[in-house]
Amino acid sequence: MNRRLAAWIGLGLAALALLAGAAWILSLPPAPAPSAPAPIAKGEWDATVAALKPPKRPRPLIAIVGLNDATETTDYLMPYGILRRANVADVTLLATGAGPVKLYPALRVTPHATTAQFDTRFPQGADYVLVPAMRRDDDPAVMQWLRSQAAKGAIVIGICAGAKVVAAAGLLDGKRATTHWYYLTDLREKHPSIRYVPDRRIVVDGRVATTTGVSASMPLALTLIEAIAGRDKARTMAEDIGVAHWDSRHESHAFTFTRPFAMTAIGNKLAFWNRERFGIALEAGVDEVSLALVADAWSRTYRSEVVSFAPTGAPIATRNGVRLLPEEIRARWGGGPLLAAIDDTPPARALDRTLRAIAMRYGSSTAKFVAMQLEYPQTDAAAR
Repeated sequence: MNRRLAAWIGLGLAALALLAGAAWILSLPPAPAPSAPAPIAKGEWDATVAALKPPKRPRPLIAIVGLNDATETTDYLMPYGILRRANVADVTLLATGAGPVKLYPALRVTPHATTAQFDTRFPQGADYVLVPAMRRDDDPAVMQWLRSQAAKGAIVIGICAGAKVVAAAGLLDGKRATTHWYYLTDLREKHPSIRYVPDRRIVVDGRVATTTGVSASMPLALTLIEAIAGRDKARTMAEDIGVAHWDSRHESHAFTFTRPFAMTAIGNKLAFWNRERFGIALEAGVDEVSLALVADAWSRTYRSEVVSFAPTGAPIATRNGVRLLPEEIRARWGGGPLLAAIDDTPPARALDRTLRAIAMRYGSSTAKFVAMQLEYPQTDAAAR
């Protein structure tokens, strides 16, 4: 009798949980209709560019800092690749400790130096410090180093959820800012003095800047190029990487926790029997921007993960000097589908192509789910 009663109670609780879950999903808003945001007024944009002018050197020094155990893939690699491609600044990848940086959700790299080594070589500090999303927002070594660089006059830029790291260092107190849509509530609750600015991909306040989600590091890099080397240079680079515009236009209402987003996440997670492990071959000279975008996107479907491999475990140098560390050796690769080699397609087009491939394999809902995580405007993707 007791066992039967316990079983009925268990079933009742499960049914209540299902009903509560269904009610929660139904309470979420539907997906908003895509629309093109309005361009930024010239006066506002000129002020943004002026605020990001190099603070110290004619040819500025840009440091991108990461945590060794987890730093967001595209946040870390994309601004580096675009800025190095433009050749308007000296750009370096840093980590707080010695050894490789494990990027998430995919890839592994060897940084150029530790923050301590950087400080020894450049005691006057960087011109710009770019802060990607990291596994934790309040790592003590990161906090100390960011405060030190800000005190030396660097412009500190939080990319995506890197804004939470910048805020934890106390550099956003009382300032205007933005961040990835998913983390906005958390940022505002922990740092109530921050003044959130909607409908802008890039927000600058004094010597601190922040951006919206992962894909915003593309227009950010072009904005820095414009601030450093002028509009014509930025336009040339935009054409090179396949970007139509790079001002801070954005429609914040298009990125929120919607019913289709939640249902796709739950459905793809529950399909545990149908996971795929894609291999991507690392080749010398590969464009690190396209590689980051492709690996990042395929790893966000909740149906697949990307694993890099090479003939040996030796580092593979990318187009602009990133040392990639393969996660598997070719001879030990256990099989599975392979992603096409990264070719000369402009990086933004490579992302659009990847989203189309995800839609063909898993459906358009999953492609939209990935684009939402990257905070990538679907109007941009549809236009290419």
